[in-house]
Amino acid sequence: MTSPSTITMFGADWCRDCVRTKRQLDSLGIQYTYVDLVADPAAADVAREISGRTNIPVVVYPDASHHVEPSNDDVETKLRELSLI
Repeated sequence: MTSPSTITMFGADWCRDCVRTKRQLDSLGIQYTYVDLVADPAAADVAREISGRTNIPVVVYPDASHHVEPSNDDVETKLRELSLI
């Protein structure tokens, strides 16, 4: 489901943090795979396995690190660290 060279975001449209993180990635022109947990409920198990938590969004980075419910600053810092912005 996750590729080593892409960002994957697990989220849902009813989640304000998910909407905010999607908007941030879109505004920065970041390519990512969005996994809609409403459309694909089984993917929630995958997100939980990655994060150890049930909170969303879960953002998985190309270096296999991840954030759970990240702030915009967290995401931006990680993208800079990975030289993606």
